[in-house]
Amino acid sequence: MEYTRLGRTGLEVSRLCLGCMSYGDPARGNHAWTLPEAESRPFIKKALDLGINFFDTANVYSDGSSEEIVGKALHDFAKREEVVIATKVHGRMRPGPNGAGLSRKAILHEIDESLRRLGTDYVDLYQIHRFDYQTPIEETIEALDEVVKMGKARYIGASSMYAWQFAKMLAMQENRGLARFVSMQDYVNLLYREEEREMLPLCASEGIGVIPWSPLARGRLTRPWDEKTARAETDEFGKGLYSRTADADKLVVEAVARVAAQRDLPRAQIALAWVLSKSVISAPIVGATKMQHLDDAAAALSIRLDEFEIAALEAAYIPHSVAGFV
Repeated sequence: MEYTRLGRTGLEVSRLCLGCMSYGDPARGNHAWTLPEAESRPFIKKALDLGINFFDTANVYSDGSSEEIVGKALHDFAKREEVVIATKVHGRMRPGPNGAGLSRKAILHEIDESLRRLGTDYVDLYQIHRFDYQTPIEETIEALDEVVKMGKARYIGASSMYAWQFAKMLAMQENRGLARFVSMQDYVNLLYREEEREMLPLCASEGIGVIPWSPLARGRLTRPWDEKTARAETDEFGKGLYSRTADADKLVVEAVARVAAQRDLPRAQIALAWVLSKSVISAPIVGATKMQHLDDAAAALSIRLDEFEIAALEAAYIPHSVAGFV
């Protein structure tokens, strides 16, 4: 396993982060394809055995059960100081007023709920899951600063939003002397490269660690275009990400297949190696519901794509509409 500093912090994280949205009670939340606790634990254990120390979940995943499963497994399989636990806040956790968003009330309540479910006194990285258009930025960043000062989070991060929004938040944090975002969890893969226009250059300039979600485009880059999976059939959010650019995206998937065939390697390794080749990327967030998924992710770390392979993978890409967070 390779390790890197997260942005310009001293925090050392594995160059792969295990995304834990796949681990949760299928009867809770809106992801019927998630793995229950008994089936989830071997994946967390194998990730640790591979040297992965970075685990990402969210309060909203499977109505909090993802945090419960991850927290129990990490408690049983690792020492707390050896792992980096990241979770997120924003999504709706209960009906009615103040059940979602980034108000001071919501943040201070939800951090305690996440810590309870995770079974820990602190998280290493507390992230805002999306931008909150109804709450003043000042209120959000001051509440996050309080979370850090109380010792309930070591660092704070952000997730998918417009680059101008992120830049504004960073500037306000700096001007007010508040805890600063150290990471950006955005949507980056061979089928969606719009973040290369503004967000990734901003992160590079500001020393922000980038931990992209869905680096394999929800598995679409790992299999023939027309092959169906149980998750693909029921993942309404995923369908919305790709439905408008299917013809162009299919050509990208075929390019991945060609490069993989030339290398005699699985497509997943090639697609992930492309993400890892971007110098601004700290640690892609990889999901795993089969053990081979973790093996492919670890193997991708040793692949160095040459300029001709990268050009071949990128050639068919066309501009996409903004997706993933609006």
